[in-house]
Amino acid sequence: MPRVAIDVLLKREILDPQGRAVERALPGLGFDGVADVRVGKHLELDVDGEGDDLADRIQRMCADFLTNPVIETYTWRVIDDHERADA
Repeated sequence: MPRVAIDVLLKREILDPQGRAVERALPGLGFDGVADVRVGKHLELDVDGEGDDLADRIQRMCADFLTNPVIETYTWRVIDDHERADA
C-alpha cells in the first residue's frame, strides 16, 4: 500500500497571517534573509491503489474533504520509507 504525502497551502492571493508572523519573528532569532513565508499542513496516509486509481482517489479526497479548494491549493506525491515523517 503506497504512502502518500499531501502538502496544503493557502492560495497566493489569500493572506497568510501565520506565515507573516513566522517571517517577522525569524530575523529576531538570527535568521536573516528569509521572505515570503507560507505556513500550511502536511498529511501522510497509506492509500490502497496504484496508478490512475490512486491518483483519482487522492484527487477526490483532497477536493472533497482534505482541502478547501476556494482558498487552498495542494500537491501530493507517493513517498519512500526514508521520506516518512515517522521514520
